[in-house]
Amino acid sequence: MNKHFERTGPLTELSSYPQWAQDMVADCESTKQRVLDHEIWKLMMDVRMDQESTANFMMGLWPFIERFPSFMALSLLKTRYGRSPGDNLARRWLVRNIRVEQNHAEYWLNWAEGAGVPRERLLGELAPHGTDGLSRWCEDICNRGTLAAGMVATNYAIEGVTGEWSQMIYDSTKYRESFDPSVRTSALKWLHLHAAYDDTHPWEALEIVCTLMGLEPSADDVAHLAECIKRSYTSMILLGDRCIQNCPDRLVLSEAAA
Repeated sequence: MNKHFERTGPLTELSSYPQWAQDMVADCESTKQRVLDHEIWKLMMDVRMDQESTANFMMGLWPFIERFPSFMALSLLKTRYGRSPGDNLARRWLVRNIRVEQNHAEYWLNWAEGAGVPRERLLGELAPHGTDGLSRWCEDICNRGTLAAGMVATNYAIEGVTGEWSQMIYDSTKYRESFDPSVRTSALKWLHLHAAYDDTHPWEALEIVCTLMGLEPSADDVAHLAECIKRSYTSMILLGDRCIQNCPDRLVLSEAAA
């Protein structure tokens, strides 16, 4: 069985990847769409999130943001240079992008402060109850799962969908203009960066996963990767639910959509 995969088509076209990967992405699409359709983004873009919900979001995602380079480091520990083309590709990519992530925690704190949530709360208080599922899941799969599973759950699934919801929010003129002009650029830097560079990161992660798995992985292995992707999306959905569960405008928005 020839398991080797080497991409020949464009990075950002799904047809460049093996059929099993195309089928996997299609299988996970409806779950991903539930993340993008979550009402938290609409509330945020319309500047209708109350302060408690905003604090829940900033503080609830903070452990994930702060720990993200550590998740990548756990994946890096699984690589062995020269063992396989997939190992070599993953090693180079992880080393390079751990450095990219180094300032993102500070940018998140700036966003929180611009949105009225003091950094002292993020640094000194526990995340709101029920918001830690995403960070716990990513740490667990990057620590205990295979290299492919950890990267598909975090660098493909989470980075990919985060790039899309970040773009939606950053494109909202109403949301951008809700920040004081004196802090707007610094406060929105995290959003701006993720809406821009994450366009290619998830594709690069998918290429690595396909290189690790080859052209003909077992059906069970593919099913496991799909389950990891769906669990990442579901964890983000549940986090969003928890953040806005007491938001006064949530009911108003739901009634308007009915």
